[in-house]
Amino acid sequence: MSEPSISLTPSAANRVRLIAERQGKPAVLRLAVDGGGCAGFTYKFELGEPEEGDAVAQGEGATLVVDPVSLDLLAGSQVDFVEDLGGAAFKVTNPNAASGCGCGTSFSV
Repeated sequence: MSEPSISLTPSAANRVRLIAERQGKPAVLRLAVDGGGCAGFTYKFELGEPEEGDAVAQGEGATLVVDPVSLDLLAGSQVDFVEDLGGAAFKVTNPNAASGCGCGTSFSV
C-alpha cells in the first residue's frame, strides 16, 4: 500500500461507518474513477476492502482506498460528506479536476 495522497473528512468517515454498520461490512470506502458522465469522468463509491497497490487513508474509524489507476486522477483529493437542501452525498474536492458539472459527480482533467 502506498502513502496516502487522499483524505477522508470526519463527516465522511462517520457516514462510512454508519453505512458499513448497517450493511454488516468493514468501514472501508472505495473511491474509483470511471469514464463517462457529463464532463468525461465520474466518481464511483462503494464499500470494499483494500487491495495490493491501493492508496489508503484512515481517520475516525473509517478507511478510504483508491486504486492506482484512479489515483492518477485523484491525487490530493479529499472526500467529504455533505448534507444540504439538495440532499446528502459524498463530495470529492479534486485539485486535478479542470472543470466539473452541476451534479458534482462528474469532472474533466
